[in-house]
Amino acid sequence: MTHGLEYEVRSGLPPSQVDDLLRLYANEWWTKDRTRPDVERMLEASDLLFAVSEKGSESLIAFARVLTDRVYVALVLDVIVAPQYRHRGLGRLLVERICSEPELRNVERIELTCQPEHIPFYRKWGFSENVGRSRLMRRTSNPLLADAAV
Repeated sequence: MTHGLEYEVRSGLPPSQVDDLLRLYANEWWTKDRTRPDVERMLEASDLLFAVSEKGSESLIAFARVLTDRVYVALVLDVIVAPQYRHRGLGRLLVERICSEPELRNVERIELTCQPEHIPFYRKWGFSENVGRSRLMRRTSNPLLADAAV
């Protein structure tokens, strides 16, 4: 599924890959307006970072991050793959790495939000939209994340 290429998922994101991350974000409606200063602050405050590159390359081609208390909840955010690398199994590599991360192994629940078309993808790892009576609520200053834009 990786088209004969080898990839590696690393923990953390070196400063040299921040520009690559900004390029990844520029491709998506939900991240296209992120600025370098804000992204740098976000990276510093995120608990776990996962970066994918081709073996032997330093270029970032896929990314995800996790916020967690390491006991009760972990929130997976920003699962993103460069458009030219999609459908090669890189999203799968990221999610498998997150779900097998030792720091998350004993966390009560791992949560994420996604668009409806991605639900079948995440179900492969036991994610479910069945969250009982709970509902996502949001307060945002970003009009791209309001109900009308989705």
